[in-house]
Amino acid sequence: MTHNILAGNWITAAEDLNGASPVFRRKFILEQKKVRSAMLAITALGLYEASLNGRRIGTDVLQPGFTAYQHRLQYQTYDVTELLEPENELTALVGNGWAVGRIGFNGKVKAYSDKPALIATLAVEYQDGSRVLIITDRDWEYAQSKVRFSDIYDGETYDASWQVKDWKPVLLGNYQKENLIPQEGAPIREHNVFQPILLKTPRGETVLDFGQNLTGYVRFTVKGEPGAVCELSHGEILDKDGNFYNENLRSAKAKLCYICDGTEQTYQPHFTFMGFRYVRVDQWPEEVDPSRFEAVAVHSYMERTGWFECSSSKVNQLYRNIIWGQKGNFLDIPTDCPQRDERLGWTGDAQVFIRAAAYNYDVEQFFRKWLKDLAAEQEPDGSVPDVIPNVFDSQMHSAAWGDAAVICPWQLYLTYGHKDILENQFHSMKRWIDYIRSVSEDGVFWKGGTHFGDWLGLDAPAGSYKGSTDPDLIAQAYFAYSTSLLIKAGKVLGENMEEYELLYQKVRGRYQQEFIRGGELICNTQTAYVITLYFHLCDQPIPFARHLAQMIEDNGNRLQTGFVGTPYLLHALSENGYAQLAYTLLLQEDFPSWLYSVNQGATTIWEHWDGINEKGEMWSTDMNSFNHYAYGSVADWMYGVMAGICPDESAPGYRRILFRPITDKRLSSVQASLKTVYGKVASGWYRANGKTVYIFDVPSGCTAEIQIENQNFSVEAGHYEYKI
Repeated sequence: MTHNILAGNWITAAEDLNGASPVFRRKFILEQKKVRSAMLAITALGLYEASLNGRRIGTDVLQPGFTAYQHRLQYQTYDVTELLEPENELTALVGNGWAVGRIGFNGKVKAYSDKPALIATLAVEYQDGSRVLIITDRDWEYAQSKVRFSDIYDGETYDASWQVKDWKPVLLGNYQKENLIPQEGAPIREHNVFQPILLKTPRGETVLDFGQNLTGYVRFTVKGEPGAVCELSHGEILDKDGNFYNENLRSAKAKLCYICDGTEQTYQPHFTFMGFRYVRVDQWPEEVDPSRFEAVAVHSYMERTGWFECSSSKVNQLYRNIIWGQKGNFLDIPTDCPQRDERLGWTGDAQVFIRAAAYNYDVEQFFRKWLKDLAAEQEPDGSVPDVIPNVFDSQMHSAAWGDAAVICPWQLYLTYGHKDILENQFHSMKRWIDYIRSVSEDGVFWKGGTHFGDWLGLDAPAGSYKGSTDPDLIAQAYFAYSTSLLIKAGKVLGENMEEYELLYQKVRGRYQQEFIRGGELICNTQTAYVITLYFHLCDQPIPFARHLAQMIEDNGNRLQTGFVGTPYLLHALSENGYAQLAYTLLLQEDFPSWLYSVNQGATTIWEHWDGINEKGEMWSTDMNSFNHYAYGSVADWMYGVMAGICPDESAPGYRRILFRPITDKRLSSVQASLKTVYGKVASGWYRANGKTVYIFDVPSGCTAEIQIENQNFSVEAGHYEYKI
């Protein structure tokens, strides 16, 4: 269908509509003969909803999604055969979306287009083989729609009483077509629906509580006098007194405004989404009836592949929070948060969470599309922007963030076993390593530069967001780690990697030279020891693991790590003989801990360990998301160590499974399952009559290595139970 979309012209409104969304239409009459098929190829600069003869085309929302539009703009193709009539009207409502509206916390607008624009081709084929094309051209008209305002951050204003009239000829737009590509990403769709309960706050506010922090929008039914206003504000939490709170949204207004027309109508927004659990009813023309509201969760379509459950109800709630954190932030791109004036594809967040994400859901299509945008956005020198798509004018090119270029493709290969993901991304992976070489001292020591460091580490100096771990140490550690993954990827592809093997030895050696003295790190932080251990940067790990364990115990069995250290913390412990201490951290309920937020009533993962402190006070209004998935990376330890389900690099995609569960006396059971490309893998254990019973399922065509309590078993496909 590529030739079909290219047959069309970009069309726009011929005037400034003062924020209103244009609606475009084309009327046409078909010949009086039988239609075999009718296919519509369509996209927009902005977001669109298309209809044929008054009936909505497709069920996906927020199309065409968010890509690096200057390089890659997706179009969608729909079969509309059943919607055709002898006389037809094709319409498309187009909102600002990411391309035209406000994007990024620096307030940028019109980042990709000066105004909403549409391009489409409808190809109708008759039974006799003849064909007609209806393309976007000067035969289309536009008018101001009932959507009077729309913005990703600020919400939507919809005037049901507005009369759509005064149709005018469109203007042909001078926008490129070379960037048009067929739909690649997982489509954005509506999923779970929640009913609210009605609250009256101490301030007297009327608030709807949907019981779950989610990403999406409210759908409601209302009847009011013509011109009556309905206004809703969205927020994630209540303050310590039980009042509505949304100051952490910063400049994002996150409001819906609906103007009644005198009839009963059901409305939901067209071109915006919110991150929320609570909705404050600011204006309403009738008594607020909670049964006439529902919250619709919206995210990219991903098949659920992983399930985890254990005997701790609080750990189970943590796991549910991780699932909802992923749902809420996998909206076409892996966003950092879904509520404030940000919602961007931060590379660091994506790379620390991708392993957990790939246990929970099938994210292959989702990440393949995003990684193509990452490659497209790489600078000529190979550096990787901190957010993808890149909406910033300047970048830091930070260690642990740009490394998403290498870490994410490798994880997809391990999980799904498809070599072509490495083939597609290998050039991008290599360019990132070559960039680091180009800015490194002697080509091997990544010293200096501006990095995010151990972002939000609890050992941060006063007034800083960055933990106390030396950013040069983090940069050099990731230089070594990503180089090691590039080598593995190259060998899978049959590339000669001798140059990079030599580079790795030099980088690792320089790490030891610069940061290790007398068997200890010169940087005495939890994160420094975690990444040294996890990235295998020390020759004798036992004393380093002992030191890390002592630091944690001296801190009251509590962590101090931020975005860099936390994803690997429990792994560094369990891989080096301290699995019970790792369990202690997981089961810790005092601040800071994963279960601290659970005890505070969280239904998603927080950005800060103390987003709300023990006094009920907010960490800040500046940067305090209550739906931030990065610390949910602990889920990969829950699957991979508690349940023990791991892939084998030599037979990826779980063709060969490594079962290595580690138990803890504080839990009586753990069970997990994972749907792989070969079938369902399951692993679990429970206590019975003083014994531990282990249960494993290996799908057809797979083999497994089972390691339990110093015993090893090699097995074929089947169901296995061991009592030890």
